[in-house]
Amino acid sequence: MIPRRALLLLTAAVLGLHALVLGLAAHSGLPAAVSPAPVVFHTRTVVPAAPAAVAATAAPPAAPAPAQPRPAAQRKPRPSKTAPPPTETGLSDPPPAVDVATAPAPTASAPDDTASKPLPQAVETVASAPEVPPAPTPLAAASDSHTPAPPPGIAVLAPGGAPDGAGAPQVPVRLPPPARLDFEVRGQAKRLQYSASAELVWQHDGQQYQARQEIRVLFLGSRAQTSVGEITPLGLQPRRFGDRSRSEKAAHFDFAQGQVTFSANNPAARIAPGAQDRLSVFLQLSAMLAAAPQAYPAGTRIQVPTVSSRAADLWTFTIGDTETLDLPLGPVRAVALERLPVRDYDQKAQVWLAPELDYLPVRIRITQTNGDFAELNLRAHQAP
Repeated sequence: MIPRRALLLLTAAVLGLHALVLGLAAHSGLPAAVSPAPVVFHTRTVVPAAPAAVAATAAPPAAPAPAQPRPAAQRKPRPSKTAPPPTETGLSDPPPAVDVATAPAPTASAPDDTASKPLPQAVETVASAPEVPPAPTPLAAASDSHTPAPPPGIAVLAPGGAPDGAGAPQVPVRLPPPARLDFEVRGQAKRLQYSASAELVWQHDGQQYQARQEIRVLFLGSRAQTSVGEITPLGLQPRRFGDRSRSEKAAHFDFAQGQVTFSANNPAARIAPGAQDRLSVFLQLSAMLAAAPQAYPAGTRIQVPTVSSRAADLWTFTIGDTETLDLPLGPVRAVALERLPVRDYDQKAQVWLAPELDYLPVRIRITQTNGDFAELNLRAHQAP
């Protein structure tokens, strides 16, 4: 049997526990029958809603899409949230370095807009730039404005007809043997008559050739012309032509490049195989007539691109009659060839080729437009 005092203590403990439970329920505002667990559920349902509301209020309003994209030169970079606001000191102030370092990456459409539109400033700069003078004209093209373009090589024209062919003579060539020719010279210079002597030395070994002609005038000095080059199936192919009076001027042939250049700084000229200089041209004519004299009846014209120490030109010789010349060497039969001037300042050139001397020149006469002339008449012929 439980003692009375113990029963009273047990009853008091039960009543105190009930009072404690009822007091907590009343203080929380919940019914006494509800467990505290729902408080945790209520908190979880409220917490997710609060961040959404904060995000909605903290995010900046979306900028409306522009109706038309502005050019890249006018678009301003979007400032970063951490960057300070731009200063209002004017367009001349440089942007802060932080704008470049923290600028947001461009959107996918930004590069396309820039690439698809030219920069207005660049176009304006080109349009307003001063006109640039044309580049210097290439040498080969510059010669066209000074001399006519020579035909492709030597052309032979039948009497009163069209060319038999261009690019090379239609007959073979036969070079005369090496020789030394001495001439007596008479002439006129500035209306003064003079006498002189001249020498033409012609040498070759079947592959290379050299020729030298010098006129010596007593008390006045001398003038010499030289031509050196190769021997080809077309005849002579000059490599260098020199013309010396007080000083020498020269023409340099480059058949691989198809041009001739001049030491006098004159524009280069175009040439083709068969081109000659003013000394080799007479020996080239000798080789052509020596190979087939029957191919050149009177009236035949031979066109030869001919180069001086300053320019290139086209010389056309007309075959004349065969006549007997009274020379210091004695009477000699020779075929006359004449080159008539084409322009007002052109000189007239005449040469007589002797069949008995392998068609070497026995008389050469050059006449200037002012009437001055020089005539060379053969005095002696011998081996060099």
